[in-house]
Amino acid sequence: MQTKKLITFLLAAIGLLVVPLFAQQFGNGPVRIIDLALLYVLLALGLNIVVGYAGLLDLGYVAFYAVGAYMFALLASPHLSENFEAFQAAFPQGLHSPLWIVIPLAAGIAALFGVVLGAPTLKLRGDYLAIVTLGFGEIIRVFLNNLEYPLNITNGPRGIGQIDSFHLFGVSLGKSLQIGDYTLPSVTLYYYLFLALVVGSVVICYRLEQSRIGRAWMAIREDEIAAKAMGINTRNLKLLAFGMGATFGGVAGSMFASFQGFVSPESFSLQESIMIVAMVVLGGIGHIPGVILGALMLAALPEVLRYVAGDIQSMTGGRIDASILRQLLVALAMITIMLVRPRGLWPSPEHGKAAPVAAK
Repeated sequence: MQTKKLITFLLAAIGLLVVPLFAQQFGNGPVRIIDLALLYVLLALGLNIVVGYAGLLDLGYVAFYAVGAYMFALLASPHLSENFEAFQAAFPQGLHSPLWIVIPLAAGIAALFGVVLGAPTLKLRGDYLAIVTLGFGEIIRVFLNNLEYPLNITNGPRGIGQIDSFHLFGVSLGKSLQIGDYTLPSVTLYYYLFLALVVGSVVICYRLEQSRIGRAWMAIREDEIAAKAMGINTRNLKLLAFGMGATFGGVAGSMFASFQGFVSPESFSLQESIMIVAMVVLGGIGHIPGVILGALMLAALPEVLRYVAGDIQSMTGGRIDASILRQLLVALAMITIMLVRPRGLWPSPEHGKAAPVAAK
C-alpha cells in the first residue's frame, strides 16, 4: 500500500513539473491561465480554513487578497518615492523589497486584517456574518479606490504600475531563463514558484486539519454551543481561523501583484470574492482535494468557454455578447454540477455513521 502511494506521489510530482513545459508549446497563454489557477487554489485553500473548517461564511475574503497585492505594490515600485519626499530622499530609485521580506510581511499584515475583521463578528453566524464580511470587503475596495487625496497612497482607480518581478536566487522571474538551448519563459518560472507555495499550503492545511486546533474548528462548525460547553475557547479559535485564512490571501495577493506588474481596485471586486466561495463549495467544503479541484475548474472554465462562446456568438449573428454568454455558460455549468453533486465534486468522506448491521 505504501509503495502504491509513493508511486502515485512520484507520478503526480513529475506530471506537475512537466505540465507547463507541455502547455508552453501552445504559447504563453495556456501557461498564464495555469498560473492564475494556482493563485486561485491558494486563495481557496485559505478560505477553506474559515468556511470549511470553522464554518464561518466569509464573503469579504478578497479584501485580504487586495491587502497583500497593494502591500507588495507599495514595497516594490517607485510609487512611494514619486509621491513622498521622505521616501524620495531615502530611496531615490524606489523601493525594491526581496521575496524573503514580502511573503512573511504579506502574511502578517493580512493576518492582522483578518483579526480586525473577526473581532467584531465573534457573536455573529450565518447570514449576519456573511453580510458583515461582505461589507468589510467592499470597505477595503472603496478605500483603495479613494486613497488618492490628500495623500496619494493607492493612486486611486488608476492603480499602481511598474511593480517589480520577483528575484529568486539571483534569477529574475520577470525575464526568460536560458538553460542551454532551452528557454523558460517568465510565466513558466512563476508557475514553479506558485506551485511550491501551493504544495506548502496543502501541507500546512493537512497538518491543521489533523491537529487539535483543526478538530476544535470542526467542533465549532458542527455546534458552537456544544463546543463551548466542552471547554473550547471559541473566541480565540474563531479569531485564529480568520487570521490563518487571511494569511493565504495576503501571500496570494503579493504573488498576483508581482505576476501582473500592475494592481487596481477593479481586480478585487465582490464578484472575485463570490467566485472564491463558489470554488470551495463546488469542490467540496472542508475537503482539501475537492477545494483544489473546484478552484482549478472555476479558474480554467471561463477561459476554456471563451472559445465556445465565440462560436455560439457567430451562430447567432453577433446578437449575443460573447462575454455575457461566457458568464451564462459558467453559471449553467455550476448549477448542473451542484444539482448532480450537491455535496461538491469531491466531498469529504462522511464520518460518524453507525456501522451497518450484519444480515442474519
